[in-house]
Amino acid sequence: MGHTLKFITILLIGILLLSCSNDKGQRNPYLPEIGFRFDIDLNLPLYNPLINPGNPVYISSATVGIRGVIVMNTGFDVFRVFEASCPNHSPSACSTMEIDGQVAVCSCEDFEYSLFTGQQLGRPDDGARYFDMLEYTARSSGSVVTVSN
Repeated sequence: MGHTLKFITILLIGILLLSCSNDKGQRNPYLPEIGFRFDIDLNLPLYNPLINPGNPVYISSATVGIRGVIVMNTGFDVFRVFEASCPNHSPSACSTMEIDGQVAVCSCEDFEYSLFTGQQLGRPDDGARYFDMLEYTARSSGSVVTVSN
C-alpha cells in the first residue's frame, strides 16, 4: 500500500507540473496592460441598446480601456466587453475599431472581429502571428454591468 500511495503522489505532482505553463507568447505586444473599473447603467438611454442581445455599444470614455471598449449583450444576461483598439496594431489614429452590425472593423487594414467571440474573421494565412480582441471582465447585477481589468 505504501508504494501505491507514493506512486500516486508522484503521478499527481508530475501532472501538476506538466499542466503549468509559462507561455509568455500569448501576451499581445501591441496593447499595454491597464487597470480600470467602469459601471454601465442599462437604464441610461446611452446604454439602453444593451438590454437586447446582439446590439453592441461603443464606450469612448478616457477612463475605460485603451481606446474605449465595445460592449455587447450576447444573450442570457451574458455581456462581452472588448478593447476598442485593434489588437494587431499599436494604438494610433486608425486603430480604434468601428462597429458594423455585430462585427468590429479596424480601418488600418480592414481586419474584422466577431463581437460574439472576439475572434478575428478571415485571418490572413501568411505565417504572421495575429491576435484576437482583448477581452475585459464583465459582471452583471440587476441593471448594472461592471467592466474591469
